[in-house]
Amino acid sequence: MGGLYSEYLSPSKVREHYNYTKETLDTQETPSRQVALALIILLCFAIVVENLLVLIAVARNSKFHSAMYLFLGNLAASDLLAGVAFVANTLLSGPVTLGLTPVQWFAREGSAFITLSASVFSLLAIAIERHVAIAKVKLYGSDKSCRMLLLIAASWLISLALGGLPILGWNCLGHLEACSTVLPLYTKHYVLCVVTIFSVILLAIVALYVRIYCVVRSSHADVAGPQTLALLKTVTIVLGVFIVCWLPAFSILLLDYACPVHSCPVLYKAHYFFAFATLNSLLNPVIYTWRSRDLRREVLRPLQCCRRAAGVQGRRGGTPGHRLLPLRSSSSLERGTHMPTSPTFLEGNTMV
Repeated sequence: MGGLYSEYLSPSKVREHYNYTKETLDTQETPSRQVALALIILLCFAIVVENLLVLIAVARNSKFHSAMYLFLGNLAASDLLAGVAFVANTLLSGPVTLGLTPVQWFAREGSAFITLSASVFSLLAIAIERHVAIAKVKLYGSDKSCRMLLLIAASWLISLALGGLPILGWNCLGHLEACSTVLPLYTKHYVLCVVTIFSVILLAIVALYVRIYCVVRSSHADVAGPQTLALLKTVTIVLGVFIVCWLPAFSILLLDYACPVHSCPVLYKAHYFFAFATLNSLLNPVIYTWRSRDLRREVLRPLQCCRRAAGVQGRRGGTPGHRLLPLRSSSSLERGTHMPTSPTFLEGNTMV
């Protein structure tokens, strides 16, 4: 390697940058750190399992091969990978950090940025789909599959580009004065760019859901109150959890951009803010799929099958276990968006 990339394999560069941006280098494993590590890994395990069950449910049942559930599956995939990336990030942090080369450090941080970015872009794709399906009163048919796949592919390509910019050269190697305190090999301008992009996405999601709510209220004023309140509750949960999980991380990154080195001690606790943001990947399946009774039953089928098999083995030829109930189209989310005067809200066999 030469020129710009000549320092990527230097074993001392990461330590040099951390020495410059951090007041102290904590290289010891304390009991509190070990407890935090165990809790984070447990959280990530729950994220992986939960989103894996959603992916299995969407893949195995053709009823969920519509636009909405395809986007939900992409959201689950990005959240699952976010959980895996955060486990790797956690295990390679602390004392291990100072032994990494710059290219290893970029891979560690970049993987987390890519997966979390993909999760955010998936939320935006779902908001766009809801706007098309509800505000525009337009259906996705089988001829739109290519368009949906292109949208999903574009979200991943943008996420890869966004997370890969530092390893491609947009970093502060050789320019310590331009370095971020939270992410000591990233330039502050890159951090500001990421925060700006995520903030724009957040505003776009808010605008889309406000538009959806206004259209539903204006077009279906004669609908009974509970249906309007159900939609309002879903939108409130979606926006509220997204803002609560991500706003602290955005705030700490904006503070990082504004603060000179060593002037804001709270920046040394930024890993707690990012861990909190990861909760969004845990809660997304609850918000977007758990309110659907159909999807909830399909997600629970593998667990019920395991329980049934265990019961059969325990009884050794006793009475057969309970049969799994067939799926039916009903959920609080579906009822919240069902308008009796507008049958075009139907997608396949499921109301969404």
